[in-house]
This record gives sequence, C-alpha cells and structure tokens, in this order.
Amino acid sequence: MTQPFLAIRNVSKAFGQFRALLNVSLDVQAGTVLCLIGASGSGKTTLLRCVNQLVTIDSGGIWLDGDLLGMQVKSGRLHRLSEAEIARQRLKTGMVFQRFNLFPHMTALENVSCAPIRVKRVAREQARSHARELLDRVGLGDKLDAYPAQLSGGQQQRVAIARALAMDPKLMLFDEPTSALDPELVGDVLDVMRDLAKSGMTMFVVTHEMGFAREVGDQLVFMDEGVVVEAGTPKDVLGNPQHERTRSFLSKVL
Repeated sequence: MTQPFLAIRNVSKAFGQFRALLNVSLDVQAGTVLCLIGASGSGKTTLLRCVNQLVTIDSGGIWLDGDLLGMQVKSGRLHRLSEAEIARQRLKTGMVFQRFNLFPHMTALENVSCAPIRVKRVAREQARSHARELLDRVGLGDKLDAYPAQLSGGQQQRVAIARALAMDPKLMLFDEPTSALDPELVGDVLDVMRDLAKSGMTMFVVTHEMGFAREVGDQLVFMDEGVVVEAGTPKDVLGNPQHERTRSFLSKVL
C-alpha cells in the first residue's frame, strides 16, 4: 500500500465537556473518494473541519500529501505553525459547505475568479478565463453574469464547487453539499461530483446521499458519537454491516 495522501491518526477533539472526536484514524489514498456517514452530531463535520484546519485538534495528527497539518517539528518538539503558514497549507484543499457562502455582491464569474486573483496573484484575465472554463464544466456557462440571488440553490452550490476548484486543490472536502437543497436540485450537484471523481480528484465527502456513496465512493465510513464504528467498501458497509450501531442507523436512512 502506498503512503496515504491523507492520513488521520488518533485525532481527538472536545468542545468543553462535549467529546466531538475520540482517537479517529483514517486513510485516504490519492485519487479515491471517501464517504463519511452518520447521524447529526456524530463528529463528521468536525473531522472535515479539522482536515481543513478550521478546527484545531486536541491530540493526534493529520498529514496531507506528506505534510503534518498545523504543526512542525523544531529541535525535537512540536510547534504550531503561524496563521500565514496554515493558510498556505490550506491552499491544498478546496471546501464546499452546506450553505454556499457565495459573495452576494459578486457575479458567478467574480465569485470563482476572486480568490485566484487575490490570494494566488493570478493575472485577472487568466483567472477569469479559468473561471469561465470551470463554470462551463459545472453546467453554468450561461450564468457567468448572474448574481447568487438570481440562481437556484443547486446552481449556487455548483458555483461554490467551481470556486473551490479554481484554486487547483489536491483534495476536495464536501460537507453535506446537498443537504440545503430542494430534492429536485440535488441531482445536478451530485452529477458534478461524479464527474470530479471520474477525473481522479481525491475527495472526502460527508453525505447522507447513500446512492451517491454506493455508486461513487471507494471507502465508506460510519461514525457515531465521535468514533469510527465501521469502515469498508460501500458494498460491504451498506450491504452487510457488522455492527449493531451501523445496522440501526442504516435501517432509518435506507
């Protein structure tokens, strides 16, 4: 087995007295899709936010593309990176949230091209050209000049995916990207995610879309109360769950 592209080792996180994560360990190989399922409050989103360094872990470690996230070793001791160094590490990941978080005063084209121009100092026309390509890729080539308020929820989420891709991330993180959408709008977003997976993008997806997990996922992980209860292929976990907690959860969602 090759060195995992994303390696999560014994990660724990508490918020006051609430234990959000306890000794979570997972591997994600480059070019694969890991789908994370579980009830609300099981720790899925917290884990995703730890990978993106929006939440600081209490113990354990996370390695992305060989780099220890948020920390470095100096003189044999661990030291936390500066915010600027963490921001540079974060450029390797693209994150798509439940809520689209688009800038309401910017068009779709401006939303997608903004970060490359401001953060990576890409030339304006180059960034806008790439943004046009990405919006066309997600099926919104005719919505370049539309503002978020003029777009459906599904269209806004596809703009958000294009915006994340504009930074050329090595890992895409999805936090229940269809949970805020009306049912008839879910399919277009999932189609974009399927195309991303086929292109070889490494993806870490928190989802309640079991059909997507079964069809697209390479790994399926069930979490409950901050721990990994069961992990395996989607076929095995969904078709033959080994743990009672997994069976109980799946009986309610399938």
